[in-house]
Amino acid sequence: MAYVISDECTSCAACESECPVEAISAGEGKYVIDAENCTDCGICESTCPVEAISAG
Repeated sequence: MAYVISDECTSCAACESECPVEAISAGEGKYVIDAENCTDCGICESTCPVEAISAG
């Protein structure tokens, strides 16, 4: 199951640069994860400074 980004996202972009498959991009007011490209590696979750990313 793909990871998801909650509304707690501050749009800092830390996760986007760490995603090895480029599944994260800027959305409206927060970053979003493309579930079709996400490989469930969890790197984004551990990178997020505000803990806004979790397993979906």
